[in-house]
Amino acid sequence: MGEPVVGPEWVLAHLEDSTVVDVRWYLDGRSGFAAYQAGHLPGAVWADLDTVLSAPPDPAGGRHPIPTPEAFAEGLGRLGVADDATVIAYDDNGGAYAARLVWLLRLLGQPAALLDGGLPAWPGALEQGVVTRPAVPRQVVGWPDGAFRTADEATQAAVLLDARAPERYSGESVLPSDVRSGHIPGAVNAPWAANLTDTNTFASPERLREHYGALGVTGDSDVTVYCGSGVTACHDLLALELIGVRASLYPGSWSAWSAEPARPISTGNQPR
Repeated sequence: MGEPVVGPEWVLAHLEDSTVVDVRWYLDGRSGFAAYQAGHLPGAVWADLDTVLSAPPDPAGGRHPIPTPEAFAEGLGRLGVADDATVIAYDDNGGAYAARLVWLLRLLGQPAALLDGGLPAWPGALEQGVVTRPAVPRQVVGWPDGAFRTADEATQAAVLLDARAPERYSGESVLPSDVRSGHIPGAVNAPWAANLTDTNTFASPERLREHYGALGVTGDSDVTVYCGSGVTACHDLLALELIGVRASLYPGSWSAWSAEPARPISTGNQPR
């Protein structure tokens, strides 16, 4: 699969030969699993962002550290997601959380894509209850070199993008779980939601190229992206892939940066 985002018509036509994964998760504490049980794409399994797509939280790694290759393989294998499966992931928030699974799988060379528009765009019937696929063994593959940046490495990137909402970037709004508010000095705000149109589908590559170009991103830029905990930043990473830009993730993101008192912060709408 070439593109990281596919339309509902494509998914409908390939439903039988794809593995569909529901990655609904809610920042306000609602249960993604309960939402999944109430109605999901036919045959979809549910992946828990907190356990399958993340390692346990810690101050140095942030709220959603990247799982080890072993844990990632075990978690997906338990869900029945095979090494050679074509994976389609979705949520109900424009791909904000499902992007994490898609980006990680594509790092490993596995065909994976977001359902553009997510659950609201699905034209077919929904299923209720829980789908259980037979567990499968997965090969453990190490994360590619350069895919992830440390805090210090992130600050050395030519372009450092903050994928959070403008009010969190500026410091006007803060999550209860954040120690401090603001952004990493030098980071440019690139809210993940700006990748979408009014109908919650991805903007055209031309529009994305214009958007990121205005933020200083060119085809050969050294780009690192972060967000609150390394999840919605993956939405920016997929958008950048759509325009031919390969970028890295700072997984600890603001949750790890702000937890270290010695690290500087900036507030306001400008990088510094």
